[in-house]
Amino acid sequence: MTATLKTIQTDRLEIAYAEAGPADGPLAILMHGFPYDIHCFDEVATLLAAKGVRTLAPFMRGYGPTRFLNANTMRSGQQGAFGADLVGFMDAVQIESAVLGGFDWGGRGACIVAALWPERARGLVTGGGYNIQNIAASVKPASPEAEHRYWYQYYFHTERGRAGLAAHRQAFARQLWRLWSPEWTFDEATFEKSAPAFDNPDFVDVVIHSYRVRFDYVVGDPAYADIEAELAKQPIITVPTINLEGLADGVAGSPQETDYAAKRFSGPYERRLLPHTGHNPPAEAPEAFADAVLALV
Repeated sequence: MTATLKTIQTDRLEIAYAEAGPADGPLAILMHGFPYDIHCFDEVATLLAAKGVRTLAPFMRGYGPTRFLNANTMRSGQQGAFGADLVGFMDAVQIESAVLGGFDWGGRGACIVAALWPERARGLVTGGGYNIQNIAASVKPASPEAEHRYWYQYYFHTERGRAGLAAHRQAFARQLWRLWSPEWTFDEATFEKSAPAFDNPDFVDVVIHSYRVRFDYVVGDPAYADIEAELAKQPIITVPTINLEGLADGVAGSPQETDYAAKRFSGPYERRLLPHTGHNPPAEAPEAFADAVLALV
């Protein structure tokens, strides 16, 4: 199935997005993470279209053809921006509510909208559980076993890291794909579909800011101060949710037996563990991701 690439303007962005499926079908918005792009949802969108579901998959800020409208706008990668971008996108395409699905950065944006604007989310498919960051708690170290998997974040805290990402965007992404999904044998053609998205002129600035602001090492965009204040309260998500966790996730590690994320959800909630799946569930387990969306639409 071939998706149609479109663009729409919000107050800050011209967002490029892929649309697939019947125009009158129930709607799912699919949000990618770092360092991926909308192509991780290609097979998911095909499966959903066959079931009559319409899908929209936007390029997030800093990726692909999505562009800032104003050269003076802060190239923020803070979580509040991701939530505001998603709400702005929904307003621009005149969608009151939809099933929201995402992982990594995209999962964070979807969780934020589900938490702060629950009327906009008919349901939530989240890769990795409760993805809203607790920035106040970021000063507390994790275990050494967990910390070593975050090496890229600490690298990005340095100017050497910024220079390294700028010089080796595609090589960096390819390396993280391998490390984060050790059982996913993606081919070069699959990677090459996504690679151009990292050539966006704002990619480096948005990525570096994202991994610095989440540890409170740099300031965020004041435009999102009110949203960030609400997120600091770690709001409960009340909409129906399916949490997909890969058993071979090279970032989070193997899921713990106790589902500690469950306490952050007060509505209908289900946790599904995905064997042989790493950090990119829509590309690695598209049937499972599509099934979760279908359970909610």
